[in-house]
Amino acid sequence: MGSRRAIRTLAVLACCALSAASVPAAAAEPAARVETVTLCFERANVIPWRTEQLGGLNFELLRMVEQRLNIHFDFQSVPWKRCLAQLQANAYDGAFAVSYVPERRALGVFPGTGSTGTGSADSAKRMHVDRYMLLRRKGSAVEWDGKALRKLQGPVGFQLGYSVGEVLRGLHVEVDEGSQRADELARKLILGRLGAAAMGGSDTAAIMRGPLAAELEVLPLPLIEKPYYLVLSHGMAERRPELAQRIWTAMAQVRNSPAYKKIEQAAQEGGNN
Repeated sequence: MGSRRAIRTLAVLACCALSAASVPAAAAEPAARVETVTLCFERANVIPWRTEQLGGLNFELLRMVEQRLNIHFDFQSVPWKRCLAQLQANAYDGAFAVSYVPERRALGVFPGTGSTGTGSADSAKRMHVDRYMLLRRKGSAVEWDGKALRKLQGPVGFQLGYSVGEVLRGLHVEVDEGSQRADELARKLILGRLGAAAMGGSDTAAIMRGPLAAELEVLPLPLIEKPYYLVLSHGMAERRPELAQRIWTAMAQVRNSPAYKKIEQAAQEGGNN
């Protein structure tokens, strides 16, 4: 009797196992859909922040945000002025790294300005801080005391679409916005077509490590120092307001995390070698 009961028990267990195995995969819980956010960035190498090959601190930061939020950033490299124009047209969900001036609220939404694009950007939710420096030809008499440019002969050049143009116009100096790249700007300065050039701190450092450095000097005082942001399109901020806030909040958390600070320190020490 005991052996018959054992055989019946095994048969029941086998039937249960076969029934479980026959449940189709579709009945399992579906995997959560990963949201995609398309971002444009300038087609240029701006060390240590970003490279055209998706390297640099901006990408390290954004990838850590991806992991934290379980989302996917689709990165698109385009010329800067086109990137900003297509952000305004809602062709991209966002753009980086963008410095804040009030006029740029028409392009998209900065963290802290709300979906209506009013108010000022929240610097606590920035991507990074960088500065603009002024370069002159070696031996030039141009001076910058932090308030005014003196002994300037010729326009001050800056890269096409860069917000530093507003700073220069506020100083009531002639400007030249005809260069796409920092090396083009430096060559125009060396050729005497500019009286000075305004460049981002990372671009300045790259130029002064390169072959053009022997003919240039960097003025000691920064022209301006400012934070740079991930700006989201008005369409993205209106359609997915909760996700927009989660992205900016996660960015601040990641930027202040020990893991990111370690990467940032290593990258900046490498750039100083």
